[in-house]
This record gives sequence, C-alpha cells and structure tokens, in this order.
Amino acid sequence: MAEHLHVVAGSEARGPYALDVGPERAGWEYASLRVLELRPGGSHHLATGDTEWILLPLAGACSVLVDGQVIELRGRSGVFASVTDFAYLPRDAHAQIASGAGGRFALAGAKCERRLPARHGPAPEVPVEERGSGRTARTVRNFASAEAFDCDRLIAVEVITPPGNWSSYPPHKHDEAVAGRESVLEEIYHFELTGTGPGYQRVSPSRPGGADLLAEIRSGDTVLVPDGWHGPSIAPPDTPLYYLNVMAGPARSWQITFQEGHGETYR
Repeated sequence: MAEHLHVVAGSEARGPYALDVGPERAGWEYASLRVLELRPGGSHHLATGDTEWILLPLAGACSVLVDGQVIELRGRSGVFASVTDFAYLPRDAHAQIASGAGGRFALAGAKCERRLPARHGPAPEVPVEERGSGRTARTVRNFASAEAFDCDRLIAVEVITPPGNWSSYPPHKHDEAVAGRESVLEEIYHFELTGTGPGYQRVSPSRPGGADLLAEIRSGDTVLVPDGWHGPSIAPPDTPLYYLNVMAGPARSWQITFQEGHGETYR
C-alpha cells in the first residue's frame, strides 16, 4: 500500500510527461495529474477526452490553442516565486500547448460530465489565503477552489509551507458522504522543494485496512490519498515546501472532518 501511495519522482514518467498519474494508476475514479516538460520551442497535443483539465505553469510561460481561441499564459519562474495564471481546458476538446522558452506545466484533471467553456484564469484574480499560525502558518493559493473558479468536478490549490512548518494540519479526511459535514474526494499531493529535503507526509487509516503512509518527500514526489486522515505535511527546517493539491469526487464540495486530539490549529 505504501509503495502504491508514494510516487517517487520519475517513477511514473511517460513520454513528455515527468509524471502521469490517472485513475487507472491510482485505483480510483476521477482525479489525474500530469507534469508536462517542454523544451524551448516545444509543443504538445492534448486530447482531453472525458476529463476537464487545468493547465498550470510550474516554471515557464506557454500558449494554448483550444476551441478556436489562443490563451497566453505568462507563467512564472518557479512555484515559490509567485501566483500564476492558468487555463481551463474542457472535456471533449483538442488543445495544442507550445512554449518558446520551454518549461514545466501541471495538468490537473478530473473526469466529469459537463462541458464548460475554455477560459483564462488571470493571476491577479487568484485568492491567496494565510492559514494557521506559528509553526502551522502557510500560504494557500486557491486558484481552483470550489468557491474561486467554476469547474464540473475538479478542485485544485497550491500551498507554500515555510521552513520547519507543518501544513495540512490538524489531520483531516474526506472519504465519507455525510450530509452537510463531509464529502468524498480523491486527492493528489505533488511536491517541490528548493533543497534536498526531505520533507514528510503522513496518511493514516480512518478505517481498518485504509491508506497508511509515512513518506520522506523530495522534490518531484507525489502522494495519493484515496482515503484516510492526511496530514501533517512537514517542511524541512532549511527550505520551504510546495505542494499542488488536486481533488475530485462525485460532487464538487470540499467538506472535511478534522481528527480529534490535535488542538484547535486550523488546517
């Protein structure tokens, strides 16, 4: 189980993708994450199929041609530098992604039913939230939270955790449908660090035989959370920790249950 949940950097590379994890690999129904690497002047064709995607620059700029429109993404130099703009790519579409200078680009996806319009998400419109305090302080970039951006099933955010801090804390879960209290969401964590690390990620069982992982995290690693209590995500003492969260489930609702016994610190 632990080996299945911890995707070591490079272990799920395919073609132009440094990471390609979809429902078949994860063993679930909805959520996907790809990391596309383009050389200078490179391009890539994406058939979206039954999945809605958000194209998010991790490092670099690109343009995407989809549904007859060109969306220019200014991007950024790296995930720790700033918020970035992004593009929404609907299901049943063909997209051509090109980058003059090259770069790395996340494709966060969710199998969906509605076909929404392709559109640009400007960086200045991304809500940025400061959560926690003291050693649990972190910055959340809610670029595709359920409240900030319209998707059919996809929820995605970025989190920057300062050196030595804990985020995704207290541990929490979203693996049961409890009306008004908790929703079912598959979740992917994709990590980057500026140093060698390691950081740490904990997933603990919420039911007998459930997900159980304590992983040393290095840049480019990914953790799958099909169920269970997840958190904390722990940054090394000398470098910040970045992660991209991709979530999807039967309904686009982020309702969570906190694990008892961890005080009142907010996730």
